[in-house]
Amino acid sequence: MSSEQKLANAGPLGLMGFGMTTVLLNLHNAGFFPNSSIVFSMGLFYGGLAQVIAGILESRRGNTFGTVAFVSYGFFWISLVGIWLLPVKGLAEAPSKAFMGWYLVLWGVFTLFMFLGTLKGSRVLQFVFLSLTVLFALLALHNFLDSHLIGVIAGIVGLACGASAMYLAMAELLHEQHGHSVLPF
Repeated sequence: MSSEQKLANAGPLGLMGFGMTTVLLNLHNAGFFPNSSIVFSMGLFYGGLAQVIAGILESRRGNTFGTVAFVSYGFFWISLVGIWLLPVKGLAEAPSKAFMGWYLVLWGVFTLFMFLGTLKGSRVLQFVFLSLTVLFALLALHNFLDSHLIGVIAGIVGLACGASAMYLAMAELLHEQHGHSVLPF
């Protein structure tokens, strides 16, 4: 690669994969739709695979934060789909609610540390990671307490989190395309 060749910004791809998949799952969590093949497919391919690809591309640009975020959350989605589908296929036992709660706690702790990495970034990026930290905490509590209400609240927080990631994806994309800020971020 020549020093003059510009690498594409894969951030909008990763953010959109995360955002759209998060919105779809949280439409389910908020009680609007049952969990279905739509969420499973988005989790595997757009939330999962596309984010992993975006993370690898961010690595080529030297963006450690983007690499860790997109690859990690891409594999979060793929592992979540595995947690849901492996028991259905008889390949593994379904986790207890408590064990699922711990899975979500670990992702929440990871996300809290990732949020700290956003403190010199844009306010929208900070909101994405802070709301995701809150979302993981609420989802963990939902599992530990088996509380429908906490699950619905988590769904609403998840909708805001996913929508903010989608907004940031488009703000970054439009900024790059137009050479100036079209949507503030």
